[in-house]
Amino acid sequence: MRALPLFHDLRGRTCLVVGDGEAATRKAGVLESVGAHVVRGASVDALDDVALVVVAETTDAVAQDAFNRCRARGVPINAVDRPRYCTVTWPAIVDRDPITIAIGTAGAAPMLARLLRTRIEQAVPMSMAALARLGEGWRTRAKAALTAPTARLRFWERFFDGPVTEAVFRGDIAEADRRARALLAGIPATPRGMVHLVGAGPGDPELLTLRALRLIQSADVIVHDRLVGEEVLAYARADALRIYVGKRRANHCVPQQDINALLIEHARAGKRVVRLKGGDPFVFGRGGEEIEALVEAGIACDVTPGITAATGCAAYAGIPLTHRDHAQSCLFVTGHLKDGRLDLNWDVLARPRQTLAIYMGVASLPDLSRQLIAQRLPGSTPAAVIIDGTRPTQRVIAGTLASLPGLAAAVAAAARPALVLIGDVVGVALPAQALPLAAE
Repeated sequence: MRALPLFHDLRGRTCLVVGDGEAATRKAGVLESVGAHVVRGASVDALDDVALVVVAETTDAVAQDAFNRCRARGVPINAVDRPRYCTVTWPAIVDRDPITIAIGTAGAAPMLARLLRTRIEQAVPMSMAALARLGEGWRTRAKAALTAPTARLRFWERFFDGPVTEAVFRGDIAEADRRARALLAGIPATPRGMVHLVGAGPGDPELLTLRALRLIQSADVIVHDRLVGEEVLAYARADALRIYVGKRRANHCVPQQDINALLIEHARAGKRVVRLKGGDPFVFGRGGEEIEALVEAGIACDVTPGITAATGCAAYAGIPLTHRDHAQSCLFVTGHLKDGRLDLNWDVLARPRQTLAIYMGVASLPDLSRQLIAQRLPGSTPAAVIIDGTRPTQRVIAGTLASLPGLAAAVAAAARPALVLIGDVVGVALPAQALPLAAE
């Protein structure tokens, strides 16, 4: 962040606008709309009691003189389209009074800021202003009725994301106020905790679902796996407690029963808990085991699906999991070794015209290759190992079923998450230049 964004109260303050063109007039109008006393001039002469100087459509000499005088007196100055003469920049503004959204680029790309403003204006309806004013009127009542901070937090979460908001957006303020009264009366003294099992997708934060993003942003506690990247965790509230419970092959830093106990403990304390998992919670994510433990303990819970590794990584690598000419089915298989051996239905896995997506299978690549070839799946069957799928560091190593054992050591040494795809579809992958990420 190059500059600190602040909202400046200019009511009754003097602001000097230097310049006589359309841009200067427009800036003066904005300043007057927030209650500033605007003085127009051709140059900067007196700066006593001036809160802000705006320079527009003047010569460089006038702008530089104004900049030097303002810097010497500590007066903020904005020179339109001249970043080098600015101590403050003028943002693109979305006005939903009392809500104000300001977008700035530190003067680097003003047009981009305007385009972003257009998108935000489409996403933030005008009725949001009425919702904010209604919320302002309820602040004192909510604080008096709900002494526990967590209870107030739950009230405001439901206030701004439920029937109250729906009524405001319909234009029925009286109904919104009635629903707010009912909501306040129904808030328990000790809020009820809940656990949300949330799929974070295979790595790229842009693959989060809207629901997953909302839950991450509202969580009090986030219990997350190793495959959940910092880019996803950055969406969490600054005050949210993060608990790492990541697992590697043969190295579980927190046993599953302890993870279950953590979820139950924080939910019973009235917290909104997000159990954040890479991929999808119900695809080799032990989500089923955790749901069973939560239900048995009487904890409210739900599941938000995520894009699983097979679909996300294959898509970014340009490999179709199914294809009318090559594969009419796709099997998701775990490659975890159990008691030193794989316990899989090899006859089913070796059938033709299907795709195998093997999770956590790097260590078992030699055994996978041997068993599948023994079941008469041709050693020439195309295969690929996708490392760091959907991330900027993604690598796709192509080969065949017979060559997979030779890849095991190199892939394991990378110590990065990997997915193995086996099937004729690997041989019809899209050209590398057409992919979101270049294949190797």
